Amino acid sequence: MRAALIAEYRKFTSTRMWWVLLIAMVAYLGFIGAALAFSMTTENAMQQPTTLVGADLARSIYALTSPIGYVFALVIGSLAVTGEFRHKTITASLLVEPRRGILLVAKLIAGIPMGLLYGVLGTLAVVATAAPILATVGDGAFLGDSSTLEVIGLSMLVMVLWTAMGVAFGAVVSNQVAAIVILLAFTQLVEPIARIALATFDVTSSVSKFLPGSAADALVGSSFFATMGGGSDDLLPQWAGALVMLAYIAAFAVIGRYTTFRRDIA
Repeated sequence: MRAALIAEYRKFTSTRMWWVLLIAMVAYLGFIGAALAFSMTTENAMQQPTTLVGADLARSIYALTSPIGYVFALVIGSLAVTGEFRHKTITASLLVEPRRGILLVAKLIAGIPMGLLYGVLGTLAVVATAAPILATVGDGAFLGDSSTLEVIGLSMLVMVLWTAMGVAFGAVVSNQVAAIVILLAFTQLVEPIARIALATFDVTSSVSKFLPGSAADALVGSSFFATMGGGSDDLLPQWAGALVMLAYIAAFAVIGRYTTFRRDIA
């Protein structure tokens, strides 16, 4: 198992894709953090009835790492599996570690430090650009508030779960192009629309809580988009959000183990 873990971690860091995506994510999150902090502290924005203020605004912006940056963690996680099939290295990996379940678990565990790196740097990018603006033209950065620090810490940790989910999803959809297209379509189009549509009706409003993005927001404890839409109270409890995310990871991993990782591989 130890040898498999080392080998899988080296696969994560042996290509330049991980740092290309990391740089893109950090730059994107930094820009979004600054833009939202500035736009939400203008005089016109402060007069809107749904506008967040004070510590609530700061926490909502600092929590942007997951709802904005999770696509990067999902993609880099999926590449851990799909890259093996695209470049035909899965055969060599199975020769080194023939126990396919162990190989998949090793990939999931090896993604932890990568997900944590994405979470730490992504969240720091948001805080570094948003906090000065909030402190200067807003009600404050609230970096000394324990609730704010909790949101920042959980925003970092939730990216570990997103990366693991990406690995597990890659085990289900082993075609690299298909996996990336599905992830982009789901994160940028399907889930955002589904969250809004499902939350509109009383019959389906509870269903939206169990979507991956909603579960992640619940785990972090703050959601900019849910709060602006008046639905901050509709999030699951933090522990339930964590369980839902773990359930998605486990479900994808089990399906991948008994489909992709069960087939004969030439």
